[in-house]
Amino acid sequence: MNKNKHLLLWSSLGSLALLIVAAVQENILKDWRRIQHSARADAGAVDVRLRQTLVPGLQATDRCVTCHLGMAAGEQGVSGPRVVHAHKPVPHDPGEYGCTVCHAGQGLATEKADAHGDVHFWPSPMIPLRFIQAGCGSCHTPLGVPEQQELARGRNLVERYDCLVCHRIDDRGGTLRPDGGGMEGPNLSVVGITGWNRNWYEKHLEAARGGARLWANTFGPIPASDLDAIDGYLATRVGAARWVEAKSLFHSLGCLGCHKVGGVGGDEGPDLTRVGKKDPGRLDFTHVPGEPTIANWFAEHFRAPAKVVPGSQMPAVNVTEDQIELLTLYTLSLRRGDYPGTYWPKDRVRGERLGEREFAADGATLYGAFCSGCHGRQGEGVRYGGMAPFPAVANPDFLAVASDEFIARTIREGRPGRRMPAWGDPASGLRPDEIDAIVAHLRRLGGTPAPPAESRPARWAKGDVGEGARLYATYCQGCHGNKGQGLEGPALHNKALLAGATDTYLFETISRGRAGTSMNAFSKPSTVLPALTAAEIESLVSFIRTWEQP
Repeated sequence: MNKNKHLLLWSSLGSLALLIVAAVQENILKDWRRIQHSARADAGAVDVRLRQTLVPGLQATDRCVTCHLGMAAGEQGVSGPRVVHAHKPVPHDPGEYGCTVCHAGQGLATEKADAHGDVHFWPSPMIPLRFIQAGCGSCHTPLGVPEQQELARGRNLVERYDCLVCHRIDDRGGTLRPDGGGMEGPNLSVVGITGWNRNWYEKHLEAARGGARLWANTFGPIPASDLDAIDGYLATRVGAARWVEAKSLFHSLGCLGCHKVGGVGGDEGPDLTRVGKKDPGRLDFTHVPGEPTIANWFAEHFRAPAKVVPGSQMPAVNVTEDQIELLTLYTLSLRRGDYPGTYWPKDRVRGERLGEREFAADGATLYGAFCSGCHGRQGEGVRYGGMAPFPAVANPDFLAVASDEFIARTIREGRPGRRMPAWGDPASGLRPDEIDAIVAHLRRLGGTPAPPAESRPARWAKGDVGEGARLYATYCQGCHGNKGQGLEGPALHNKALLAGATDTYLFETISRGRAGTSMNAFSKPSTVLPALTAAEIESLVSFIRTWEQP
């Protein structure tokens, strides 16, 4: 009996002690209570309690404001440690959207590690602070973002024409003058969302000529091309400058040649539209140094794709470490949420409902986004380990014999059986005017005008096919394959190529070769090869044409 009494007594005392410890931990030692005790409002101490933001339309319940007190509705005046400070200015009210919609994490949690999602099995960890602008991608879709050089050109023009004297853009500019003047113009940091007066140039020029402002002696006429670049730059000002820079880099590396974003792009690689919402628990971090975070996985994947994902066909990207940071930021931003249309910003509506492009319409951007990954930034051609070389599409010898229609047709129809896709579908590929812009850009890169219109029919070669077969086996099959399947040189036994190429194109290509490549000019003798006569080249063309037959 005494043993039972002792057992009951001590177990009761133990249970009471556990309850007291739990009560102390819950009501005194919680981090959020300590934080709120350290905060001060205008009336003194704040009311220590759990707080939360409810957004029924987004199905979001966030208790982040329990610690980040100054971000709660009506409590922006709270002072104390940094954690209780108010949210930095953004174009919308954070209270209308909550926290996890932009920042990810676990909204119902009140412990730091749990709330930030830094725990096992939570699929949506909080976006790291240095990539914080990636959260904008949950709702927003910046449109018309140009490639790097064009974006830099617009930014440089804004500075060169002294726009920052009066306007503030991305925390720069808005000069204060000794006489108290300056900052006459509005802040332009988010005009890509809010819009701006498109007649600004005419109004500024009129005011300058009237001598009504301090800059009357400095503001003058601006060329139309510079105005277009400035307007294009302003259209990208959405309050997230580094995110736009990251997207511009993405549009410069040919990534859309293999990957789709928002339904537009190639099919060689996985669709990236929501890749930023990858679940870290489903990724292999065996070959990823550092912490097992999604950001580190992306960064290492850019450095060495085949090491992180064995068997990956993606070549290593030739970029700097800062550019890897930008690419990581951009991939983290690809996280479009399935939110009700009433919450969609204008840019997303224009992009997904009205079909506006996320990339700019100039030839340089279109070529950079879709073509440069395979053909090089300057059209010089690219060679990746384990792959057939990609041709130099800006080679002057190629452009001198290829008509604009031939190049456009090649872009539209691609090369079946090769890695060159058909971009002619306007929904997932390129529109006709975009293809024309790329062709014009290639002409600028190569500095070569289109060849004169052909006077002869498309099929005129009447050479000896048997002689052509002998010459092909002697001079051509080492690079193009014994059946024209392509090796070092491109595949000639390709229906799309043969359907688009005229006999003149084939004849001139063989005759003049491709300077800077292994394709010799066969009409001229070399130290190892004799020159071919016009009749022999015509026979080669006739033999190649036999591959068009069933």
